[in-house]
Amino acid sequence: MTLRPPSKLPQVGTTIFTVMSALATEHGAVNLGQGFPDFDPDPRLQALVAQAMRAGHNQYAPLAGVPALLEALAEKIERCYGRACDPGREITVTAGATEALMSAVLAVVHPGDEVIVLEPAFDSYVPAIRLAGGRPVLVPLAPGDYAVPWKAVRAAINRRTRLLMLNFPHNPSGAVLGPADLDALESVVRGTDVLLLSDEVSEHMVYDGRRFESLARRPALAERAFVISSFAKTLHATGWKIGYVLAPRELTEEFRRVHQFVVFAVFTPGQHAIAAYLRDPAAYETLAAFYQAKRDRFRAGLAGTRFRLLPCPGTFYQLADYAAISEEPEEAFARRLTTDYGVAAIPVSVLYERPIERRVVRFCFAKQEQTLDRAIERLGRV
Repeated sequence: MTLRPPSKLPQVGTTIFTVMSALATEHGAVNLGQGFPDFDPDPRLQALVAQAMRAGHNQYAPLAGVPALLEALAEKIERCYGRACDPGREITVTAGATEALMSAVLAVVHPGDEVIVLEPAFDSYVPAIRLAGGRPVLVPLAPGDYAVPWKAVRAAINRRTRLLMLNFPHNPSGAVLGPADLDALESVVRGTDVLLLSDEVSEHMVYDGRRFESLARRPALAERAFVISSFAKTLHATGWKIGYVLAPRELTEEFRRVHQFVVFAVFTPGQHAIAAYLRDPAAYETLAAFYQAKRDRFRAGLAGTRFRLLPCPGTFYQLADYAAISEEPEEAFARRLTTDYGVAAIPVSVLYERPIERRVVRFCFAKQEQTLDRAIERLGRV
């Protein structure tokens, strides 16, 4: 007799992010693997959290979120993307983007539905689809620049397609969408019942003067989309796990049916603090310049190494091709990089449903200058 039921996710083990971070700790390596800053949020934001606690904001928040934060988000969305929305009926505060992704998929995907996923993809996407009883349909992005193959996306849509999942600026590649991409997306979904899920957690990390093309900018896309973002990336506070979802009223109603039973409400003092902090748009408007400086420092430091750096127009991740260094599979190379050279990275191959080996690893440059310099010095010896 066994009390262990059949697994709903038999292919899923410990995530590569946990594995590589543990290996980095074990070997005293510079952790450029998992995507988190090694510096604290703005002291003013930290003070606002303490202030909210002292003001008595320590009990359950409303299911949808603290009204002050919902209103601040509505103002931010209109300021950034020109979209006016009803904060009480179209925005929901979530326990980070991961909960938002899971709850959105569970809300609209039924057993037998198909969901299109662009690969490589963040590792929670496919498990969420499978837990909902859906079938993932994988469409690889173009190698090199990770552009979306819109013809392949169109060909993947059929009467069973419920949802198309997008993630731009893209993790792990840093690719971003342009206006022509949104034109193509509008054309692909026009006349269909396909819903959209747009993971935009790196929305304020787009470089070299480019504009971020959120789905919220386009009414024809926004009317069928869950647009997800997170303060984890924007405010350097990954441990707070506070995100949000913008969606039309009908989709928001379905989303909240699930959300209320997954977490119900999110960290109350943090919501009040962020609402106050967002009164100054510099909180997010200066982020691109901040991270572009880190990107440029990291790229300049690796310019003389045997790594070939791929384009990085967005996010705080840099992909590097190591084909001139080794013929090892990506995970083996990433492990050796950690144990022998003291720098942890993420093998991109594991972010495909069926690993695709292209000898590319992902580095996170959301680090202090001294951390980046230490990593650069060690990578120069590879």
